Amino acid sequence: MGFIQDIGTIFANIGMVTIQQVIMWIIGGVLIYLAIKKDMEPTLLLPMGFGAILVNIPGADAILPGGSLETLYNAGIANELFPLILFIGIGAMIDFGPLLSNPKLMIFGAAAQFGIFFTLCLASMFFDINDAASIAVIGAADGPTSIVVAGKLGSQYLGAIMVAAYSYMALVPIIQPPVIKLLTTKKERLIRMDYQPSSVSKTTRILFPIILTLIVGIVAPSSVSLIGFLMFGNLIRECGVLNSLSETAQKVLANLITIFLGITIATQMQAEKFLQPETLMILGLGLFAFIFDTAGGVIFAKFLNLFLKKKINPMIGAAGISAFPMSGRVVHKMGLAEDNSNFLLMHSMGVNVSGQIASVIAGGLILNFFL
Repeated sequence: MGFIQDIGTIFANIGMVTIQQVIMWIIGGVLIYLAIKKDMEPTLLLPMGFGAILVNIPGADAILPGGSLETLYNAGIANELFPLILFIGIGAMIDFGPLLSNPKLMIFGAAAQFGIFFTLCLASMFFDINDAASIAVIGAADGPTSIVVAGKLGSQYLGAIMVAAYSYMALVPIIQPPVIKLLTTKKERLIRMDYQPSSVSKTTRILFPIILTLIVGIVAPSSVSLIGFLMFGNLIRECGVLNSLSETAQKVLANLITIFLGITIATQMQAEKFLQPETLMILGLGLFAFIFDTAGGVIFAKFLNLFLKKKINPMIGAAGISAFPMSGRVVHKMGLAEDNSNFLLMHSMGVNVSGQIASVIAGGLILNFFL
């Protein structure tokens, strides 16, 4: 009798599966495929993909009140803890040497935030201003900043914003190259840039994160948590007396938090929440912001070339988004594809780290405007 009841329960559960949940299983499978087969940021896409399947199983205990994923969400995302801790790991990974030896690269990071504010104007036509501001930050391709801004502004679309921000971060190698090629000529992509770094002293490297935190904190007080955790991670790296902590932050801490973030974000990928017109619009607006941020950096570099005798390869402007280090690597690989002896890595990485800083400042400014 018990066996028959168990069989009945299984068939009842099968009967509860909806078409929408099957669609989410397919979406999760696609994310896992991209992570494993295409090696596209597997630390992000694989847990997100598996989580999307997990949370769309009818009656799954993980997403019930008090379930494991709900507990993780409340403990790490609802209170913004996970993204802030992740910023320590990101800060420990960043070498500001190329930027400090060539400070003018900072302007490309600022130029590549154009899409955020352009998308803010567009999104405000369809959403409340706080939601529109939160959606616009997706364009920076900075998952932690998107989560913190959307959380502090109380956006009701936090789940869709998180999914969009981390998805576009992972899809940088697919999204950016067509935009860059559309806006540049082959001749421009072949431009060589000499790398002759000036020596950056240890004192400068130590003072930079401290001074930058003070400056950004005064200009945009709402960004102190974001910039502070990022720069604290960098200070751990550069101080020279915490090498073991720096290595832990770069590897163990960053990877662990990324895994938790990925699978916890999936709590917002339940079919009834995700497959809504508003979610699809947010994904579209996020993509729009991402494309315009990329375009803004490239176009700004092309504009500068009108006045410079020594031309800049405009592709490096695209690295001004915050997707570190993915965007810098994409630009470097595109340069090698055009000319296998043209190394743009240090230039693109310098721009990429400036974009990381600029996206945090942009997020802080948005919080100052709308909080």
